[in-house]
Amino acid sequence: MSVVLNDLPFVDVYVRLDQHDKALYRSLIRADSKVSLFVPPEFQDSINRFADAIKEKMGDRVDGAITFEGVRCRLSRSHLSDGTTWVCARRINTVLPDINKLNLPSEVVNHMLGLGKRDGLILISGPTGHGKTTTAVALLSYYLKTYGGTAVTIEDPCEFIMHGRHGEKGQCFQNEVEKEEDWALGLKRAMRWAPNYIYVGEIRTPAAAEQLLRAATTGHLVMTTVHAGAMEEALMGIVFLAEQSMGSGVHNMLATGLTALVNQSMGEAGMNMKYVFTEENAPGDPIRALIREDKIGMMSTYVDRAAARLSMAAERRRST
Repeated sequence: MSVVLNDLPFVDVYVRLDQHDKALYRSLIRADSKVSLFVPPEFQDSINRFADAIKEKMGDRVDGAITFEGVRCRLSRSHLSDGTTWVCARRINTVLPDINKLNLPSEVVNHMLGLGKRDGLILISGPTGHGKTTTAVALLSYYLKTYGGTAVTIEDPCEFIMHGRHGEKGQCFQNEVEKEEDWALGLKRAMRWAPNYIYVGEIRTPAAAEQLLRAATTGHLVMTTVHAGAMEEALMGIVFLAEQSMGSGVHNMLATGLTALVNQSMGEAGMNMKYVFTEENAPGDPIRALIREDKIGMMSTYVDRAAARLSMAAERRRST
């Protein structure tokens, strides 16, 4: 029986597109996950079919997604200095993640689950490949199933398939953008659908950052992911982009709209998360004040103290 791509235990597979060639992959098996291995010869026919399907699917696009032979992948194509063209295909788990099964710190998750009843902005930041999208999608799925309502997503590409019903009262509409200018337009159109939730895969343009803040301060719960090594970098990145589009007033709008900020990174011991939540209907909240006064760089001290308090509270609950 011939093998198919889904039989290959890969996280990432690197496939040449300008001609059929040997492919490489990073394994799902932890012991081999940090090295590049040649795809076994018995998969070559599947790899050749995969390369042809990618070329047909992507056209001239640099990024995209594809479902092929039982596996869904996110695609990133590059034309290299030696004249060859390759694509990195990252495996996507097609089963929607359960926020309670991601092995995240319970004191963070327990608080985040209740945020679906609020509006504002939830930022999930961290390095590339450390599960930001998985956490965001798991949260959105939980909110739709638990609280109901309508969600609109703007993504490039759509990774997890979320379109359709969630529970008895939740509905998700997914939108995939193709051009940089479509991010801001997609956000503007999303607000016309009167959604309870808006999920933005990534903020890439100044106009999109402005629309994100406007959505977060006009009665919607907006979630997005940000590539950043620290929470302060995530906030500063949003401010930097939005100021290019709307000038002054960004700090006040971000301070008003921010509901939660989480920075996550995967380590040897599991997921490490730093987080901060603002108080609802509290303009004088300390985090809001730091943002409004352009003192974002001082946030770490407050965050560490808040984390210690939450940890102590969780320990007291466990002991009673």
